[in-house]
Amino acid sequence: MEVKSYFSDFLKNIRLTSNQTNDLKQGHKTLRKRLLADETISPHIITTFLQGSYRRATAVRPKNNNKSDVDVIVVTNLDSEQYTPQQALDLFIPFLKKHYDKKWKMQGRSIGIELSYVELDLVITSAPSEVQTELLKSESVSTDYSLEELHYWTLTKSWSFSNEESKEEPAWKSEPLLIPDREVNEWQKTDPLAQIMWTWDKNAICNSHYVNVVKALKWWKKLNPDPKYPKGYPLEHFIGNCCPDGITSVAEGVTLTLENIVSDYPSKPVLADHGVPEHDVFKRITDEEYKDFYSLVSDAALLAREALDCKDKVASINLWRDLFGPKFPEPPSYVTESKSSSFTKREAPTSHVSGGRFG
Repeated sequence: MEVKSYFSDFLKNIRLTSNQTNDLKQGHKTLRKRLLADETISPHIITTFLQGSYRRATAVRPKNNNKSDVDVIVVTNLDSEQYTPQQALDLFIPFLKKHYDKKWKMQGRSIGIELSYVELDLVITSAPSEVQTELLKSESVSTDYSLEELHYWTLTKSWSFSNEESKEEPAWKSEPLLIPDREVNEWQKTDPLAQIMWTWDKNAICNSHYVNVVKALKWWKKLNPDPKYPKGYPLEHFIGNCCPDGITSVAEGVTLTLENIVSDYPSKPVLADHGVPEHDVFKRITDEEYKDFYSLVSDAALLAREALDCKDKVASINLWRDLFGPKFPEPPSYVTESKSSSFTKREAPTSHVSGGRFG
């Protein structure tokens, strides 16, 4: 059974809490404000914007006391022909020492900032083309809202949150940005806007269920940490490839996605990144890791199918709990008191998964 109200409550239980969301907002807004106010760094900054699972509305609640995280892109006017990746990153060191002393570290393609309440990934890019710069300065790019918080969004210069559908304008095609890769000492292509746009379009043709299918399966993977990979964006991208268009519920989307992995990808696939198709999202995943992951998915697909096809509501809910753990609500139960039993009827969920287009 699809048990939609139970899935609604399950998603409420695994999505970021209001406190975690507020922490993310405080963290990224403070960072961006400080960058734009810094006398040394600000002359190099064209704009800043958010990327990652928070922006795409596919983030789930951290486990094991981990912190929520958010990715901040800093678009600069630094010429990739004049600055090496390390030189570009080094420009930010005085700023980091001033505002985040002993809380930051250089990573492969970003600068990690760990605060007591949130983790920030600072991603530096080199100068974009003049045409792309116009788009990057638009509100459609710089908005703080995740896709889940928007009724309508499009990658255009005219879009604004206050008047979301004010103009008819074709969506722009984003161009890859160059980010510094310290490990190979090269500027590498990335296109987070293409990933955001792809997610928006996919969710629309999945009747607003796609981002919730991603959240559900990300949570399932957190409950099954072995093998470690795939996780994060590579897992999300794979789910996107395998989730059918036109799904009518999260339960259906989860089941069909798992079954499509089993039927279509018995061996590790090459997954072309959105916007940078020459990049294989699964490049760093080993064949052995994928083999173990495929075995895990095979078992999960059988369990999901049994839960979806089950005609008994209580049995179906218990099967979904076997798949998703205790965050999935318990089924109705019989409570015995003084040799008499009364059925405890489940009420409607206290709140919806989300509002607007992604409800």
